[in-house]
Amino acid sequence: MHFDLQQLIITAGYLGVWAIIFAESGLFFGFFLPGDSLLFTAGFLASPAARRIWETVGGSHGGGFNIAILAVGCFVAAAAGDSVGYAFGKFVGPRIFTREDSLFFHRKHLLRAHEFYEKHGGKTIVLARFLPAVRTFAPIVAGVGEMPYPRFLFFNLIGGALWALGLTVGGYFLGSVIPDPDRYLLPIIAVIIVLSILPTAIHLWRERRSALA
Repeated sequence: MHFDLQQLIITAGYLGVWAIIFAESGLFFGFFLPGDSLLFTAGFLASPAARRIWETVGGSHGGGFNIAILAVGCFVAAAAGDSVGYAFGKFVGPRIFTREDSLFFHRKHLLRAHEFYEKHGGKTIVLARFLPAVRTFAPIVAGVGEMPYPRFLFFNLIGGALWALGLTVGGYFLGSVIPDPDRYLLPIIAVIIVLSILPTAIHLWRERRSALA
């Protein structure tokens, strides 16, 4: 089976996966990166069932991933990325809300993260991990709002563990228990993508419904 994301992960290896997770977690231009599906697919590629895929495709780590190294590295990258985003938000301050849209910056994502932060407070750092785009801007908003760093770090570590470790180990587990899992990888990833987009879609639908009421 030849799937673009799968090929990307195999070619990039550990460092490539960790770099993408780091960028999506805290660099505002990383909001478009495929964090959820990437973590799950990387976990799947660490399972014994994926061995023949590595042998066929090769890549920078032709022997495959070690799930412990992969998962811990993804967690560190996610937590470090959020901390960088927090530091950036604290440095830039409220003026970031006046920044014009560009190819790598969409203010609507920032405003959505800000609204989410206003509603949920510190829990936003955990909840936003499972909301595409919002997870990239949530730590920036926390920095702008000058959330005390120890409090931010507490939520950051919890959210990073649930997201990075949970999805990666989940992919590994399914790859280990489902017969011929490579046959079902594409539909499974499609479900992951739909589930990751669903909370944002529901939130936007409720907003629109309230505005029309």
